[in-house]
Amino acid sequence: MDMPISRREMLRNSACGFGYLALAGLAAERAAAAPLNPLAPRIPHFAPRAKRMIFLFMQGGVSQVDSFDYKPSLEKNDGKSLAFDDARVLANTGKRGSQQSVMKPLWKFAQHGQSGRWASELFPEINVHVDDLCFIHSMHTEGVAHGPATLFLHCGATNVVRPSMGSWVLYGLGSENENLPGFVSIGPSAGNGGARNYGNAFLPAMYQGTALGRAGASAEQATIRNLGNAVLSPADQRRQFGLLRELNAEQLGRSPGDSEVEAIIASYELGWRMQNNAPGVLDTKGESQETLDLYGIGQSATDNFGRQCLMARRLCESGVRFIQVTYGDSTANPAWDQHSNMPQHAVHAKNVDRPIAGLLADLKRRGLLDDTLVWWGSEFGRTPYAQGKGTGRDHNPDGFTVWLAGAGVKPGFAFGATDELGHMAVEDRVHMHDLHATILHLLGLNHEQLTYRYSGRNFRLTDVHGRVVEEILV
Repeated sequence: MDMPISRREMLRNSACGFGYLALAGLAAERAAAAPLNPLAPRIPHFAPRAKRMIFLFMQGGVSQVDSFDYKPSLEKNDGKSLAFDDARVLANTGKRGSQQSVMKPLWKFAQHGQSGRWASELFPEINVHVDDLCFIHSMHTEGVAHGPATLFLHCGATNVVRPSMGSWVLYGLGSENENLPGFVSIGPSAGNGGARNYGNAFLPAMYQGTALGRAGASAEQATIRNLGNAVLSPADQRRQFGLLRELNAEQLGRSPGDSEVEAIIASYELGWRMQNNAPGVLDTKGESQETLDLYGIGQSATDNFGRQCLMARRLCESGVRFIQVTYGDSTANPAWDQHSNMPQHAVHAKNVDRPIAGLLADLKRRGLLDDTLVWWGSEFGRTPYAQGKGTGRDHNPDGFTVWLAGAGVKPGFAFGATDELGHMAVEDRVHMHDLHATILHLLGLNHEQLTYRYSGRNFRLTDVHGRVVEEILV
């Protein structure tokens, strides 16, 4: 029969155990006070086709019937007065089915590439890449004015404050590079939603986008300010940052779970790491002349947007998860918003055509297009009937075109259709909620599972709507 263990023997044999418990307690306290990394990469819901994406936002509404949606009936009916029934007509005239004058395309269409996709001469250099593009011709959305429609495109809602798509992606997947922001918006507009279009809303603050520059400003201003310190030496900066870390850890220990405190600490940590990494990523001086020429850098029309697109490629290559590049000018006059001067479309097209074509070519030759999704589009399209004494086109949220390229989408493919005049989406209709669901799917996220609980309910980018457009997927 075993003798019971004495108290002295028990204490002697358990000493290491008590020491371990004490050490574990100290480690837990230190872990609780240590800076968090909420942007660390996360496991997606399923295997993604795309690791990251670039959104080329054409602010104001590119005319689909003048670019990628070929409608021979517009030529036949040019100048005829036909009845059009849409929300914009009702808002302008107070009548349904009022007569409007049909307006033919201002640019000639032709078939391009081995796929034979129809496209106009408005974008000659993008047309060279049609065999890499997947067109959706049956888009429709919410909002007949720029503000609501732009918010809906970015946030999935026309009026209430919701997180932007980039914030949802960063929340769902984290960042691939801890030394750079995971979500960057290049040249965002101050109008039509402004910062809400790259904001985090009720998601934790660390998921908001980082703005580089602003719409209409020089691309040279599209940088992160105060990255360098001309006053302190690197050694002094390290000592200063070490003290700041200790203070932050103490503050976090007093406010565990405070998302704003966590976001501030994370931003300080990221800012410190960016000092040694971001300047090199944002500096394009090391690029070859051939690459600069590819983007149209150095040419008056294309220099600015070319620099923004090249910056997008460099950020993409460096592991930034979501990059948006906005082509726009002033708040009062979104770039593509030609109500009375449709020929102005040609000016804007010339500014973006070579840079976008160069971006596609550069991504492809570097192997980045295999796991990068590119999305090109506007908040809505434009009407097939004339406005402004026959010289412009009105907003059209009822039928327009976007295209995708890269990881997971069918190249040289066209899906859906508008009616014979290019007015209403009628075949295989794709709502903006559906496009959002599809993009999230390509990134490995189930749009129904990517939720955040706020104010007593679960929210998601697609609200209670949206379907994945399986037909365009490889």
